[in-house]
Amino acid sequence: MKPRHQVSRAAVDLIKRFEGYRMKAAQLPDGRWTIGYGHTLTARGGATVSEKDAEALLLYDLISVAHAVNEQTYAPLNQNQFDALVCFAFNIGLDNFVRSGVLRRINEGSLLQAACAMEMWRKADFEGERIVIDALVRRRSAEKALFLTPADGVWIAAPSPVLRPKVDYDASCSVPKQTPAAVMTRFEGDRAVVEREDSAPLAIVVPDEEGPTASEQAAAAVGARLEAILADKPAPVAAPAAPAVVRDDLVLPEPPVPAAAPPTAVLYEDFEETVSAPFRLTPEPVAPVAPQPVAEVAEFTPPPAPAVEPTLFETATRTSPSVFNLDGFSTSEDVALSTLDVPFAEPEAPRFGNLSLLVSLGVLGLAMFGGGVLWILTVASGPGFSQIKMFGYGASMIGAICFVVSAYLLLRKLAGPDEVDED
Repeated sequence: MKPRHQVSRAAVDLIKRFEGYRMKAAQLPDGRWTIGYGHTLTARGGATVSEKDAEALLLYDLISVAHAVNEQTYAPLNQNQFDALVCFAFNIGLDNFVRSGVLRRINEGSLLQAACAMEMWRKADFEGERIVIDALVRRRSAEKALFLTPADGVWIAAPSPVLRPKVDYDASCSVPKQTPAAVMTRFEGDRAVVEREDSAPLAIVVPDEEGPTASEQAAAAVGARLEAILADKPAPVAAPAAPAVVRDDLVLPEPPVPAAAPPTAVLYEDFEETVSAPFRLTPEPVAPVAPQPVAEVAEFTPPPAPAVEPTLFETATRTSPSVFNLDGFSTSEDVALSTLDVPFAEPEAPRFGNLSLLVSLGVLGLAMFGGGVLWILTVASGPGFSQIKMFGYGASMIGAICFVVSAYLLLRKLAGPDEVDED
């Protein structure tokens, strides 16, 4: 169980130092009254309090604050961390403390990040604007220092030669862009008045967009210094420039004359002499050659082919009034098939495919039909399966078509070829 802490003297002294003592009650701009060390619960106009009684009122106010810190924090805290959180919650209010990032980081166990998050509460509304207050910056630093102070007084060593600090650019938001305003409170009768000490307008640290930035000014200074150093050295002597050639722009320059190409030797096949390429020689006429008499060649007579007895199929004859010879006339005489110059017709190929292919198609169609029906009756029988049922219907229909077509073609094939009537 997490131990419950009590407010120590360190927290009371820190609050008294930054709250300040007010003997007489003063009215705040929002209409409330304050007295002593920031007490507002029982303050009223015209009331006065001594320093001892003001401290007693402060301890009374810290009872509720300490109770809230104990109840809202879940991580184990030491006494210094508890005192720093009490001072912080007393200043910003319990409502702001409950929804602050400081409390969230403490409950996450990120104590160092919670201490850094305290410094973000440094602004206040002053003269109609929200500005960074110098006193709040100092108060947050004191609370952070108390939070990070070890309870046993033993600090963790961080020797400079070993751990050389570097800039943390991720923590740029911890540096306020505005110059913290130094304000002071004074009393005019029974009213508390807050004003700036220097009465000067608020200076905002924002780089001027029109003027040069700090980096540009530093670069300009370095450039000026380099120019001053280099100016002492003698300037290098420039080489004499080549005389310029004056040309008349109205006269076009003459084109360069191409060099004469060397003569190319060409060797003709019909002559044994070599001539140059620019010249062509006319060959001498060649005497015609008289035709030589052609010797008579004896006529070649091929040897007679050996007699081959005709086969029974070649000597078969066909007697019919409807037989036509090669001249297109009908005859009733016996015509030997060997005398007709007509090639025999090759046997027809199967018209309806292979028998095994038709049987396979029928079996496949029957299987698809049975599978589709089984799919519809079993798998797609529940509600919400309309698309799955359509798949079963399609498969069964395709299977039935394949089976019917294969059965038809198989019957046609088994029945034999179609008979053609002869006129």
